[in-house]
Amino acid sequence: MNSNFEAFNLHPTVAAGVTAAGYVTPTPIQIQAIPPVMHGQDVMGLAQTGTGKTAAFVLPILNRLIADRQSRGHVRALIIAPTRELAEQIHQATQTLGRGTALKSATVYGGVGINPQIEILKRADIVVACPGRLLDHIGRRTVNLSRLEVLVLDEADQMFDMGFFPDIRRILRHVPAKRQTLLFSATMPAEIRNLAKDVLQNPVTVQVGLTAPAETVSHALYPVSEHLKTPLLLKLLENTATESVLVFTRTKHRAKRLGEKLASAGFRSASLQGNLSQNRRQAALNGFRDGTFQILVATDIAARGIDVTQISHVINYDIPNTPEAYIHRIGRTGRATRSGDAFTLITSADQDMVRAIDRVLGSRTERRTLTDFDYAAAAPPKVNDGRRPERQPARSRKPATSQTGRSQAGAFAWMSPSGAETSSRRRAPAGRATAARAGERQRSRYPR
Repeated sequence: MNSNFEAFNLHPTVAAGVTAAGYVTPTPIQIQAIPPVMHGQDVMGLAQTGTGKTAAFVLPILNRLIADRQSRGHVRALIIAPTRELAEQIHQATQTLGRGTALKSATVYGGVGINPQIEILKRADIVVACPGRLLDHIGRRTVNLSRLEVLVLDEADQMFDMGFFPDIRRILRHVPAKRQTLLFSATMPAEIRNLAKDVLQNPVTVQVGLTAPAETVSHALYPVSEHLKTPLLLKLLENTATESVLVFTRTKHRAKRLGEKLASAGFRSASLQGNLSQNRRQAALNGFRDGTFQILVATDIAARGIDVTQISHVINYDIPNTPEAYIHRIGRTGRATRSGDAFTLITSADQDMVRAIDRVLGSRTERRTLTDFDYAAAAPPKVNDGRRPERQPARSRKPATSQTGRSQAGAFAWMSPSGAETSSRRRAPAGRATAARAGERQRSRYPR
């Protein structure tokens, strides 16, 4: 096992970038992926966010491109990412690690002006792009991929969930058949494996840390009625010693509203969701990183690209749709040997997913209730303010419990702290294919 980066025999200017970035010891994904990538092999990497996979493909790309200075002046490496935040994160890593190489990196995504991108693409060696805007550039003939040497598909499972696969296949028609291709994904459903078969040639498979969450994370479930989620979250935040909290919601509308409610309650909070402009998204992310905001409310999609090491708590306001997504979410705390906590608010409609998560964790997750919280409180009366009510996720449309004020014991018969699960209702979690089709129908022209 390589104990330091010197074992990779990187070009001196690339090695200098490693030192400047403060990297000392390679991570497991870097140890396993960098050698085959440097040898020109296709690689299929399975790794969660926060494992160091960005450097696992950026370093070999820089090392490859700097070795042939005569080929400069055209796009030689293309990295496709599902969100702006992740694209910017990869771009920043490329600039930091390649600071002494004179190689030019450019980002391409929607929500910002296209003309500045056109200018920088004329000088770019490496392009980090979201699929929708990249296709716009291809259609305008403002990017030429005919001499591409390396293609990277990062967070492939998320691109599938967002409905980007048709765009990916359109992009593939514009890149050379003879190339090196790297595919990284946090999970590997059948759709991703099929794509891998189509785009990779005799790939080396690298798998790191996918079977279970980090041992530094503790888990707890908080049963609650749907209409009491926000009050319970507020009470949790008041009663818990937190440093930096990442709260996940299922939709961007819930993220926005919850962020506003937390701010109104006096918390230093912000939301990260697709309706924000790029500047406001970046401001929210920067504020979360530097401590201006203690709480960031985000969707799974918007949260891709969040690389903050000091997150003390991850709170699932809405339970994720798959156990893999749960692992991916809570993997943002308990990093770098720090301890972290993962709290999940669950309703009676979430029982199937709770059982699936328990199976992945290998034990029954602790159920907790707060002694000073009124679990029997009735739902507030609905007020017709002329706006359309938010559409509830399919799995949660059926009320979890009566909203007429049952006793606490009755409200939690379906999942009591003692472990009794008495409800016989079973509802399957939303399938990936359904989510992908919905995402493809609803996705705007430019990825958010």
